[in-house]
Amino acid sequence: MTLIEEIMTPNPIVAQIPSSRNEVLKIMVKHNLTGLPVIRRNDGILAGMITRQDIFEKPDEEQLALIMNRDPPVIGPKDTVKKAAELFITNQVRHLPVVDGGKLIGIVTPTDLLSVVEKIATHIPVEKVIRSPCIPIYQDAPLAVALVTFKVSKASALPVLDDTGRLVGILTDRDIFNKSYINGSVAMADLGIGQDEDEWTWEGLRNVMKLWYEVSKIELPGLPVREIMVREPVTVFKKTSVSEAARIMRKNDFGQLPVRDSKDNLLAMIYDFDVISVLLGG
Repeated sequence: MTLIEEIMTPNPIVAQIPSSRNEVLKIMVKHNLTGLPVIRRNDGILAGMITRQDIFEKPDEEQLALIMNRDPPVIGPKDTVKKAAELFITNQVRHLPVVDGGKLIGIVTPTDLLSVVEKIATHIPVEKVIRSPCIPIYQDAPLAVALVTFKVSKASALPVLDDTGRLVGILTDRDIFNKSYINGSVAMADLGIGQDEDEWTWEGLRNVMKLWYEVSKIELPGLPVREIMVREPVTVFKKTSVSEAARIMRKNDFGQLPVRDSKDNLLAMIYDFDVISVLLGG
């Protein structure tokens, strides 16, 4: 069984305490990250984990120490990918700090485990491992409705259906915040993290856009989902192997894929957590 030290990202980008929410947001935006390990500034010992979700849940809190998760699940370099899969699925987290002797030495994400699933060449069909809910949305629904749907369903992607119920697109919470109608510099300044444009990426800014809308009390444009969605999304069939689904996800940096039946009807959504669950049997 593959060990964590073989697949982890060593020396990850980190936040340090003491620090502020805005300093963390700057790092997330600059490096296009959704989560960061937090270390003690003086000795490099892991102090916690901070994700964009933690920040969204406490939008008015400024101090990093009061926002971060002080007791995140962690893993060791000699642990197996099976243990990592267990921790991801049980705790529903997307980042596992790798710790050795209390010190942070790396980080692992579900994407790192996809490459392992891909290599084991399992022929298990995806229909056998789907466990996550599928929440479709109508193509003419306004963006504000989509954002509420994301919030209440806790889904990270919504398959989009047309008038006949056919799959015509996919929408993620990041797709809603489209640069065609958002001034990135203004958003950065309103969040209190204004800086030179070459210090941030648009992809990174989209990761924290939801916070900007909530803090700034700005209404989303009254556009329908179909104008923002990704059209003709990559899909898999219910009989597609889990290993092939893992390959497609890893290659395209997808966290999910719509699943179709033999008549091309939308059947479900398969997420990376579903895919890596096959490692639990190893």
